[in-house]
Amino acid sequence: MDGKTKAPFASSLLLAVLRKLWISFKDLLPIILVIAFFQIVVIQQPLPNLVEVIFGGVLVVSGLMLFVQGLEMGLFPIGETMAQALARRGSLLWLLIFAFLLGFSTTIAEPALIAVSAEAADIAAQGNLISSAEASLKNYALGLRLSVAISVGVAILIGVLRILRGWPIHYLIIGGYVLVMLMTLIAPEEIIGIAYDAGGVTTSTVTVPLVAALGVGLASIIKGRSPLVDGFGLIAFASLLPMIFVMGYGIVIFE
Repeated sequence: MDGKTKAPFASSLLLAVLRKLWISFKDLLPIILVIAFFQIVVIQQPLPNLVEVIFGGVLVVSGLMLFVQGLEMGLFPIGETMAQALARRGSLLWLLIFAFLLGFSTTIAEPALIAVSAEAADIAAQGNLISSAEASLKNYALGLRLSVAISVGVAILIGVLRILRGWPIHYLIIGGYVLVMLMTLIAPEEIIGIAYDAGGVTTSTVTVPLVAALGVGLASIIKGRSPLVDGFGLIAFASLLPMIFVMGYGIVIFE
């Protein structure tokens, strides 16, 4: 690449980066406006450490741009191509194993789940539900993480079976939430809030892109399935089953 071609390439690259940054900034603009409004109009005080806040905001915008670009370039294509490749092989067993392990591995490494599990262990120890010894805290947090991770693996497996068999999604979702309501009646009060939060914790930065790409890629390769109609819905299962499994975990641990 000579000097004449380098300049247009560099300018086009810079424009592409600036465009992505602008898109990320617009996505975060509502949050910025809300904070600015309450800080200026309601609290009526200047932001502390304004320079650090502005620098942190620049990092957030840049990080969001890089994260979205990474999803588009890496995670989405990986999920779609692997789902399509396994479907072409015609092996239902390997496809189901892949679905379970994908849900399990992405969830067990989810930073939000690690933080919530550790916090739940500390609160349980303060409430004298478990021992305050470090080993007890670690075991409780690990058991909670494993319960959620296994539940997401099972959820993705069920979601893949739904796509393959053409099961109506609303029957499965309604039945699942009926089970959640019934388990809420018998589960210990100390675990119910954690169980409900677990459903939201699992659908975070790592799990959602790969799971969504898996569903879309699988639905696009199977005859008679629509990526729009059948490809989505796996995230709903990933939010539903952790509530059931965590309440079951609480029933075993606390009763």
